[in-house]
Amino acid sequence: MATTSSETRVTLNHASILAPPSNKQHKYRIASIPADGIGPEVVSAAIEVVQKLSEVSKTFEIEFTHIPWGTAYYKEHGRYVDENVLDVLRSYDATLFGSVGAPDVPDHISLWGLLLAIRGPLQLYANVRPVRTFPGTQSPLRNAKAGDIDWILVRENSEGEYSGHGGRSHRGQVWEVATEVAIFTYVGVERIMRFAFAQAQARPRKLLTVVTKSNSLRNGMVLWDEVALKVSKDYPDVKWDKMLVDAMTVRMVNNPESLDTIVGTNLHMDILSDLAAALAGSIGVAPSSNLDPTRKNPSLFEPVHGSAFDITGKGVANPVATFWSAALMLEWLGEQDAKERLMEAVENVCQAGILTKDLGGTATTKDVTKAVCDEIARLGKGK
Repeated sequence: MATTSSETRVTLNHASILAPPSNKQHKYRIASIPADGIGPEVVSAAIEVVQKLSEVSKTFEIEFTHIPWGTAYYKEHGRYVDENVLDVLRSYDATLFGSVGAPDVPDHISLWGLLLAIRGPLQLYANVRPVRTFPGTQSPLRNAKAGDIDWILVRENSEGEYSGHGGRSHRGQVWEVATEVAIFTYVGVERIMRFAFAQAQARPRKLLTVVTKSNSLRNGMVLWDEVALKVSKDYPDVKWDKMLVDAMTVRMVNNPESLDTIVGTNLHMDILSDLAAALAGSIGVAPSSNLDPTRKNPSLFEPVHGSAFDITGKGVANPVATFWSAALMLEWLGEQDAKERLMEAVENVCQAGILTKDLGGTATTKDVTKAVCDEIARLGKGK
């Protein structure tokens, strides 16, 4: 942890955090954790699509291994994951995750038992959520134009409001007390800020918005402001501004074209990224990457829509968010061409009107999956 003296703080060097590793073998082992709700449906669809992509492109091999962690595992074993969960995941190149949560298990038990048991210990501190409106779909914002919503949301993923500090006392009494302590470390804030500036620098607009709430949260959020200003000096070509989180919700709705890359705390970006997905058309198309930018640990890729038990088993879940998550995984592994071909196929299928109900269509999960596989094959013939 950084010391309290600014003179002795170590500046993190993230100059190469966006560069994928060199993999001459182009062969990958991926852990598949479908988990709960619609997770198995969309993960199996994504695996089918990625394997079709591998078959057609012939540039990489990919092997998925199913790991049965989730609520069914919890009910049988009394825990959501194996005791050696970290060692298991470290034996793979990446993880493709579905969703966690069930109606008959409290959400704080399932979340902390599975997903947060992976993110924090593996230091997957950068949660990246790209959001945009796909061809053939539209934003619910009546004045939004094509391209207005094309954002990268960067969420600090390892501390902040989800640090797990706090407790309850005097349970069952009218004077019961519950505390939830947000933890912000200098090193934690600096590394996510440098990551966000690097993301912004790599995009054409080179524009970053730092989300905070430093008018009322006068310690952790003021630290965010101070670190943002310090880090900005190392990225002189990036234009940046600061928004209070409440004002940010208004800006996202009223002036979406003014935004590009956005960074904020664990809680703030958890909320804003769902709003962003809805503004882009549907949370069913929203992907995410849980990254360790140091690449010391394998990263995890997941759709953000949750377990959606109201539609589980009906075959109507939108697999696009998981397809996009898989594309981000391929990009992180260094397979840029494969990522671009997969996204081109998804966009073409959406443009053709093969959409699930959440996007205004009538297609099933299998319809969309087959259409994307067919489009991958068609695109492969033209290469």
